[in-house]
Amino acid sequence: MDVVRTADDEGARQAVDHLVAMGHRDIAHIDGGKAPGAADRRRGYRTAMKHHDLGHHIRVLPGGLTEDDGAAAARMLLGSRPRPTAVLAFNDYSATGGLDTLLRPGVTVPDEISVVGFDDIHLASLAHINLTTIRRDTHTLTQHAVTTATAHLEGVRTHVRETVIPAHLVIRATTATPRGHHRAL
Repeated sequence: MDVVRTADDEGARQAVDHLVAMGHRDIAHIDGGKAPGAADRRRGYRTAMKHHDLGHHIRVLPGGLTEDDGAAAARMLLGSRPRPTAVLAFNDYSATGGLDTLLRPGVTVPDEISVVGFDDIHLASLAHINLTTIRRDTHTLTQHAVTTATAHLEGVRTHVRETVIPAHLVIRATTATPRGHHRAL
């Protein structure tokens, strides 16, 4: 079977690299459980944290696909000490659920906790959310999937192939330098 997918692991690494470049060290990950792509995103997060010698800060919280899953994970973060200074959520829905839960008791985002989502859904770009996220190139994914399916239907190709489409960081308003940290210029 042919597979057309996003480089989810690389996207997660880009998110962690961005946060580390801003000065974050204590970065948590809201997991996607058994959802497609979750294992790759979890692996990318862990790999990037270890690459930056932050393996001792690895914190994977149970999560999932929905706003409720992100909210539940954020409630765990609110009760933890020390709190992480940044969070990479499995997707934009869990990120927005987490954002809502963090903002209700007065936690400031991104001053106290930076938040990064994944997928770059339309909701992420709305002005009142303005979520930093990893963009999946859905146009290219769709184009490759249709081309691959058409080739199979027409009997043009018979070998199995995997197509991996790069992901890209989209920086918006939910990430900033951690409070009290001054980046070197």
